[in-house]
Amino acid sequence: MNRRPFDPRLLRRVPAARRDLAVLAVLGGLTALLVVGQATALAAVLATAIDGRLDTVALAGFVAAVGARALVTWAQGTVAARAAATVKATLRADLLAAVGRHGPGWVAGQRAGQLATLTGRGLDALDAYFTGYLPQLVLSVTVPLAVLARLIFADWGSALIVALTIPLLPVFGALLGWQAQAATERQWRRLSLLGGHFLDMVAGLPTLRAFGRARAQTDVVRRMADGHRVATMKTLRIAFLSALVLELVATLSVALVAVPVGIRLLGGGITLSTALLVLLLTPEAYLPLRSAGSRFHASMEGLTALDEALTVTAAPAAAPAAVPVAAPDGHGEIRFENVTVEYERTTALRDVTLTVRPGERIAVVGPSGAGKSTLLNLLLGFVHPTAGRVTVDGVDLADVDPDTWRRQVAWVPQRAHLFAASLADNIRLGAPDTPDAALATAVADAALDDVVAALPDGLATTLGERGHGLSSGQRQRVALARAFLRDAPLVLLDEPTARLDTASEAVVLAATRRLVAGRTALLVAHRPALLDDADRILRVADGRVTELTRVPAGEATR
Repeated sequence: MNRRPFDPRLLRRVPAARRDLAVLAVLGGLTALLVVGQATALAAVLATAIDGRLDTVALAGFVAAVGARALVTWAQGTVAARAAATVKATLRADLLAAVGRHGPGWVAGQRAGQLATLTGRGLDALDAYFTGYLPQLVLSVTVPLAVLARLIFADWGSALIVALTIPLLPVFGALLGWQAQAATERQWRRLSLLGGHFLDMVAGLPTLRAFGRARAQTDVVRRMADGHRVATMKTLRIAFLSALVLELVATLSVALVAVPVGIRLLGGGITLSTALLVLLLTPEAYLPLRSAGSRFHASMEGLTALDEALTVTAAPAAAPAAVPVAAPDGHGEIRFENVTVEYERTTALRDVTLTVRPGERIAVVGPSGAGKSTLLNLLLGFVHPTAGRVTVDGVDLADVDPDTWRRQVAWVPQRAHLFAASLADNIRLGAPDTPDAALATAVADAALDDVVAALPDGLATTLGERGHGLSSGQRQRVALARAFLRDAPLVLLDEPTARLDTASEAVVLAATRRLVAGRTALLVAHRPALLDDADRILRVADGRVTELTRVPAGEATR
């Protein structure tokens, strides 16, 4: 975990923020000059006022310095807020790109909730870092240096005391910061687990209600939330202790300067104007460090989220440059050559060698978890072989751009995801520029026209999230309409009739036959009706693929 107050990876990953951060540095330097000018002018005004005179020039300089300092502070806030917005937008786009790069399996389970928490609440916590801590971090460098430079010319003895005591603040802050960092990491882990579990529970709420386990899961969420509360309170306790220590050290340091200056002033060893200047400048030297220390704790959640976001979105190490390979035509011959796929805890496929000829329709059967869906995921690029390779017309799919290759593929999964958008937009998902005439043809081919006619606004009807409002059979027909509209030469169907009643199955089967006609098709099948039109039947069991001349009794209904 990165423990530095500023992560240099940020400049490499978000180049657009460099300009704003450079402006913040310039404004920090300008603020330091204004602090010195303001104190110098105020000291002159007070010294002359005690003598019964008013230095109007010094007073005008003081007022100008105060106004300029207020303007610079406003500019710092504006630039910092813009930098925060830029970084958050870039990192959120990078997180989305990382999800697409790693594939659906990478986001499964608790990781989905953790990524949702990181993308939302986690990155929003960067506001406190950019608008609060980072400007103070810049000032904690520029202001003490400017104050020390002015004090050296005014009173080198006071400058020496300030130079010796200023390092105490970052030292004590770092000691407490290490403790706070560990506490914040624990807090963030608990929040991520809570977000992941809550998302998983909401997704499975119908199942929990059906089996009477909703209340038990509510208790689990309550315990996890209480654990996060305890971790948060421990973090706040350290933050308050840190603020107390920094205030105490800064106060004692100011006193070490103020007491000798007062004694020397009484003894005539220092002039009144110089003494006032020292007393006005000394607190300014410690103030940015105190503010940075207190605001650091408020920004630690954002720093933790920033480190995790930069780690998650880090691209893999660049491979040696290779000659770009054009994506093959989906009409070509597909070969699995000694393909093995290993997951974290299991081996899905073992040394699979298989040839799919152009236009061939192949049914894949076997028990659940045997590796059937992994075959399709290899062709979709969601999974990569641990050993061996998958080629189309002799071109290794590992060497081509997956997005370009996927344009040659139409995919109908077991549970097609429908988005909270219009029915037309859901069908056009893979071909957004399709004209209305082609859309109507795809709807008819998928036997979806009766569903469209029953909807209040037809194709313009907005669906609920996950297709709420449509039955399982209707959602599957929407997925088939997507495939018809894609008009790809290679069709992958993953149990398209699973969970359907007899009537819906018959409609989907008829649409499926129309879809695979004249195309190369791999079809994962559990129902005997799906096997009638297959040219070959493959059985997957224990990660191995064998060809069948007939389907064993009960095999296709597992």
